[in-house]
Amino acid sequence: MGQTVVLTGMALSAMPVGEYDKRIQILTRERGKITAFARGARRPNSAFLAACNPFSFGRFEVFEGKSAYNLAKAVITDYFRELAGDFEAACFGFYFLEMAGFYMQENMDGTDFLNLLYVSLKALLKPALDNRLVRRIYELRVLVLFGEYPNVFSCMNCGGKDGLYYFSVRRHGCLCPDCLKGEYAIPLDASALYALQYIITSPLEKLYTFTLSPAVFSRVDEIISKYIHQYNSHVFKSEEMLESYR
Repeated sequence: MGQTVVLTGMALSAMPVGEYDKRIQILTRERGKITAFARGARRPNSAFLAACNPFSFGRFEVFEGKSAYNLAKAVITDYFRELAGDFEAACFGFYFLEMAGFYMQENMDGTDFLNLLYVSLKALLKPALDNRLVRRIYELRVLVLFGEYPNVFSCMNCGGKDGLYYFSVRRHGCLCPDCLKGEYAIPLDASALYALQYIITSPLEKLYTFTLSPAVFSRVDEIISKYIHQYNSHVFKSEEMLESYR
């Protein structure tokens, strides 16, 4: 058995192993996504019973193994129990967890992703925020973390910063009227452009402090949805649950 380390993180998923154990994926601040085995976690009196549930956030003390970790202790500070009473929010939350598990790998710095995931789940609990908007903000900020976000600050062809009235998914950013040249692009008004710029550049603590009119959200929703599906063709299982909330 290796040395013990304490990691701050959130349980992303869990699956049964053997008769009484669980294998869990944890997004950690210090070591990215890790896999850990929780011995006896499925026993009714196990100390790991609640800690192994998805959304559990706190400190996980683990023993390092050759190919995985073994959970020794968990101190959970937030279970996100409110999601259990809100089926719609829970669907979006599971999608956020699955996306985090897909993008993060072991031995990556997970600080920014963990912070983004935490505040995004908290945003799902705010009645004033549309969960569909929270989803699009989260998706775009994930792309920001990996440096794959679209250019909404200058024309992809001439580099000009004025007249950014069109968004080209194929060109990965905005085009001005002079550079459109018959290319298919999504019309972009000033409000939608500003919303995209704000999502990309806003400090994390201010990320979920605004709402959009239905018309502006519709355009932002279309752009982020088409862009992210071109950038990443992976099909998330939990995304199917969100179809009824489009």
